[in-house]
Order: sequence, then structure tokens, then C-alpha cells
Amino acid sequence: MTATMATRPPTPARDRATRSTYVAGLIGAAIIGFYVVLLLFGGRLAPFRATELAGQSLLSPNGTNRLGTNLLGQDILSQLILGAKASLTVALLAGFGTVLVGGTIGVIAGWFPGWFDAVLMRVTDLVLVVPKLPLLLLIGAITGGSVLGLSVVISLLFWPNAARILRSQVLTLRTRAHVRAATGFGAGTWHQLRRHILPDLALLSVAEFIPAAGRGVGLQAGLAFLGVGDPTLPSWGGMIRDAVAFPALFITPAWKWWLVPPVVALVLLIVGITLLGAAAERRFSPRLARHTR
Repeated sequence: MTATMATRPPTPARDRATRSTYVAGLIGAAIIGFYVVLLLFGGRLAPFRATELAGQSLLSPNGTNRLGTNLLGQDILSQLILGAKASLTVALLAGFGTVLVGGTIGVIAGWFPGWFDAVLMRVTDLVLVVPKLPLLLLIGAITGGSVLGLSVVISLLFWPNAARILRSQVLTLRTRAHVRAATGFGAGTWHQLRRHILPDLALLSVAEFIPAAGRGVGLQAGLAFLGVGDPTLPSWGGMIRDAVAFPALFITPAWKWWLVPPVVALVLLIVGITLLGAAAERRFSPRLARHTR
């Protein structure tokens, strides 16, 4: 009777939620996989260099320029393919950096409760209320908008959410019987963190990495749109900025092949990351995993 009560039988609603989560995760993974292919093989797939003059100004899509050309005569398809590198690189670096900084602070705060935990949480609260956009614009302008510099800034400004979630999980894990038993047998802090705490945080860290990566994509595109970035590096935000800056964009049909493709590419990548992140969080996060079991 106890075993029957402990194992919650599956219900049709829970089965549907599980299937929908699985399907959403697969769709998100397929979308991201497509962009990873562009990242790895974009140089071979792009018919022209990003800054190369590939035809006349504002050519409509044709056999040579499949998505037409912009005001300078540059091939839009090539810029679209090569622009995936900036977005995905920032996504990977910013996501990893956010989880690394937030995870380190969260684990330390959760493992050493008391005044040390209180100080770290007050620092976390302080970072939460810091205005992000002015700092991003200022530091981005100082660093020249490099991909590495932007990724570091994003990591240092957006780690508090990961720190809070991982800290709460560490507080739960340190009360488990096997952890208390290891403490009783004289296991040191590093041994317990390495053997009993960090492995249990791995999947939760993945669930935190994915939304952090999506945030990096949006911020990189937004800053490039505002003109903060390397002008020689093709990016979707820069393509949108150049298209919107053309005064006669919506008077001519050029918006169809100049503005729409980078917007669609950006939205599709964010949707893919969001779907994969929602599936990963529901699967790995202790707050939501119980609803699909």
C-alpha cells in the first residue's frame, strides 16, 4: 500500500504534458542543430563574403543572389548565413559564463550558510537591481563590441537567477542522508562537493544554461541594432539596423528580402532555444519535474 501511494500512477493529462514537452524539446533541438550547421560550415555554404559586392544595389532575389542584395550590393543570403556565428558564439559564451559565475556563487552560498551566505545573497540582490542596458551600452562601446567582451559583460550582469536556483538546490542536497553520513565519516568540503553535490547540479545547470544562451542572442542582436558591435562582423542585428536606416525601405519591395530574413532567423533561433529550455527545465528542474512524473 505504501509503495502504491509512493509511485504516482500516470494520468492522461500528465502523459500529454510529457509528450508535448518531449516534442517541443525535439523541435527546439532540431532548430538549434540547423544553426549549429551554419556556425560550423557557414564559410563554405555562403556564396559570397559578407562584405563582398555581389551585384547591383537592391537586386531582388535571383539565380545569383538567392535573397537579393542590400543597398551596397552585398549578398543578403551570405550575410544571413555568416551572421549566425556572432549570435551563436555569444549564446554559448554568455550561457556558459552565466552558469559558471552564478553556479559558483550559488554553491558557495548554499554550502556555507550563515553570514557568508547572507553577504553573497545581498550582493546577488544588488546585481539584480543594477540597470543592465546602460552598462551594456557603456562597456560594449569601450570594448568595441567584441563577441568575447559582450559575453563577459552579459555573464557578469545576469548570473543572479542561476545563483539563487542552484543555491536553493544545494541547501536541499546538503541535508540528504548520504551527505550527512559523509560528513560524519570525516569527508572534507571538496570531497563532498565533488562527489555528492556537483554531479546532482549538472542537469539543473544545463536547464539554466539554455535560457541564458537565449538571452545572449537577444542582447547581441539588440546591441548590434543600436550600433554597439564590430562593424566588420556580420550579424543579424546589424542587418536589421542597416535595413531600417534606409529611408525608402517600405516604399520599395526591398524590405521583403532585406529586413524579413534576419528578423525571421533571429526569432526562429530564440524560439528554438526557448522550446529546448522549457523542455529541459521541466525535465531537470526540481520545481517542475514532479508535474511530468
